Amino acid sequence: MPGSDPAFHALDVAAVCGALGTDPSRGLTADEAARRLEDDGPNELQAIPKTPWWRLVGQQFHDALLAILAAAAVVSALVGELTDALTIVAIILLNAILGFVQAFRAEQAIAALREMLAPSATVIRDGKPTAIDARAVVRGDLVSLSLGDRVPADLRILKATDLAVDESAITGESQAVTKSTDATASDVPLAERTSMVFMGTAVTRGSATGVVTGTGTHTEFGQVATLTQSIDEEPTRLQVRLNQLGKLLGIASVTVALIVVLIGVITGRPLGEMAYMGIALAVAVVPEGLPAVVTITLALGVRQMHRRHVIVRHLQATESLGSTSVICTDKTGTLTQNRMTAVGVWMTSAAYPLRDGAPDGQPEEVRSDHRRLLTCAATCNRAEVTGDPDAPLLGAPTETALLALPGATDLRRPIERELPFDSERKRMTVTSGAHVYMKGAPEVVLERCSRHLHHGRALPLDDDVRGRIQQALQDMADRGERTLAFADGDLPADASDGGFERDLVFLGLVAITDPPRPEVPEAIGQATAAGITTVMITGDNPRTALAIAQGVGLRAHRAVTGPELDRLSRDELVALLDDPPVFARVSPTHKLDIIDAWQSRGAQVAMTGDGVNDAPALKKADVGIAMGQRGTEVARSASDILLVDDNFASIVAGVEEGRRQYDNIRKFVRYLLSSNAGEVIAITGALLVGLPPILLPVQILWANLVTDGVTSIALGAEKAHAATMTRPPRDPAETILDRRGSIGIGLAGSYIGLATLLVFWWYLRQGGDLATRAQTVAFTGLILFEKINVFNFRSLTTPLYRIGWFSNVPLLVAAGASMGLQVLAVYLPFLQDALHTVPMTRGDWLVLLVVGLPLLLIGELVKVFRPPREAHRAQAA
Repeated sequence: MPGSDPAFHALDVAAVCGALGTDPSRGLTADEAARRLEDDGPNELQAIPKTPWWRLVGQQFHDALLAILAAAAVVSALVGELTDALTIVAIILLNAILGFVQAFRAEQAIAALREMLAPSATVIRDGKPTAIDARAVVRGDLVSLSLGDRVPADLRILKATDLAVDESAITGESQAVTKSTDATASDVPLAERTSMVFMGTAVTRGSATGVVTGTGTHTEFGQVATLTQSIDEEPTRLQVRLNQLGKLLGIASVTVALIVVLIGVITGRPLGEMAYMGIALAVAVVPEGLPAVVTITLALGVRQMHRRHVIVRHLQATESLGSTSVICTDKTGTLTQNRMTAVGVWMTSAAYPLRDGAPDGQPEEVRSDHRRLLTCAATCNRAEVTGDPDAPLLGAPTETALLALPGATDLRRPIERELPFDSERKRMTVTSGAHVYMKGAPEVVLERCSRHLHHGRALPLDDDVRGRIQQALQDMADRGERTLAFADGDLPADASDGGFERDLVFLGLVAITDPPRPEVPEAIGQATAAGITTVMITGDNPRTALAIAQGVGLRAHRAVTGPELDRLSRDELVALLDDPPVFARVSPTHKLDIIDAWQSRGAQVAMTGDGVNDAPALKKADVGIAMGQRGTEVARSASDILLVDDNFASIVAGVEEGRRQYDNIRKFVRYLLSSNAGEVIAITGALLVGLPPILLPVQILWANLVTDGVTSIALGAEKAHAATMTRPPRDPAETILDRRGSIGIGLAGSYIGLATLLVFWWYLRQGGDLATRAQTVAFTGLILFEKINVFNFRSLTTPLYRIGWFSNVPLLVAAGASMGLQVLAVYLPFLQDALHTVPMTRGDWLVLLVVGLPLLLIGELVKVFRPPREAHRAQAA
């Protein structure tokens, strides 16, 4: 990814200073710096304009269902039904408020990027070091860096002393990177440009002086910000499906209302009465409570997700996670523990893993060799003991891993002289009393050893032993482990600096790695069983990444690096995903390309990330998942979901919860539509056979909102089906309402509508206050039949006696409460006036029960006798 200039890392110091017009010892003059600041602008990122609150409010009304309701409210007001009109308006406002509350969040990604930048910087101008505001740093400035500093701009290193920089936020590299002044090849990836340091990274060791090669948006950091800003957020598939359903229902409601009004006018009904009937039908077709029920169900699901260590920032992301078919995951901290740990020791006398840091089960002579090696590892070490129980050790990750070994701090000896580690020496040597201790790269340490330790004796280091050491190193490298070698010796009496780094005794090797989380292999197995492909995308080196991937159960057979991706065409990249590799040493643009390739194959992609470099990919993915513990604020702002514990297993738990929520949304959509279909059939049937209006608009609104809405929300609390995580992800083209679901809605709706019509007709024949009493019984019967019908939708495949009558207590309470409200509607005077009802007798209730119970019995019998293959299809549907 281009930053300030991709060539500077490949130029020598003199060429860089010449190209930038900088004196390598005195820096820029104050006048020249002021001129460049005027020309290039301040060293800061451009802000993205935030969405104003009034626009967020307006966006809540871009919904087909709400548009139909608004039209119904207008017509109701025009025909004089102000109560109905106000009720509908209240429904519209309720939905808008719920949506606005969830959408009212600022775009914080660029603001968070700014917060990570250095507030000040030390520059050398006119030969003098000066502390200035980091925004005043210009291209060509000399900048001094020391331990703890945050790098204010992209720099080419001119001088360095034991410099190491944490670049994880930019490159994804999990370990601090040792830097030097040496130029690198021009085509190396960003993570391997060891002659450069980048804006927003942090110095973890040493000091340096560098020349600024780029500022503001002309840095690697700035390029990430620009890339993040350029990515538009797409609506989730649930939003698309609900909008499609809303448009379909809108067309249906208008069509049905117009047809019925036309039929009524042709048959001689008064136009005013038919207009009122048209409103009733339009209201009956539209499930007014659906937007609110979906929102509330997703909001309740947020609490369930939090219990599973997942925080949902955007409600729709819950369902999106449930439909995920590909999880692109980082390695460090998500699949691994994000804690460098010494996991094994190899000595010429023994090789053994370190369980809890101790050489369990080894004989005393091996333990003696281990103590000597441990003494070297603890003494040749710059990590410090802090006394803080939350962070007991402070220092470089590999050194804290060594000092954390049991007994290490007790064996530590005071350092008298030190030759520090750097990129050229590749070793650290210290003296303590009459002893010399060395640790470093194995090949460098071995060059300075003539003997090896074996059961307390120093034996010649011959070719056979060296061959055994090389084989051990190869085995550790194949496992993706970082290896350090250790040696000690006696300090010569006349040794000068460096003169004591010879004729040492090789003590052994220690393997250090960031071990996998113990629960990750099982979680990956669960994801695989659910038809989800897990892909590792990391900034780490390919050998380590592949070893970790295979260790946790990923089916990757090779690692592909960023430079290799650059040589692939888009079609070749898409084809590569037939057998997904591990992607290592990748840049932000590579991550975008990988996500785009998966999406072109129809995949629903979830992407994890924690660094600045992950922000564009998090926005591009269907579901962006940021790390809650180690994630930068930038990554969190660009994400849809946060992992509280940074654990891959929590993603899989979130997938299960998302699938449960979608299944329940589909259930209550079908339930609501079957109820509405019953209302339409009852109203239309009454008209066609010449009966008076069977239901009034306000009664339909009461049924759809007050009673159906409550039970729908409770239906959303249904537990996950046993097969939830053993079926493949949903087809991206699948709609909420398919052919099978439409048939079920039609059958259940027909029963409800015809039963209600039958009851209405029967009571009209009884005489008395014909319309009001018959209408009250039909109105109550409709609600009772719908409450009975809701139990058919608890499972689309499994009968109630198997899933348990009392396994969804909220639904039982909601159904009971809904019928309780209907009782009040029938017997309370003020509700009788509002809903146009009269009291019912016990016999009326008994008639309704007898007519309604077969609806549940038929549904249960269908599930019991359905063939297994049909049951599986229904569950998948």
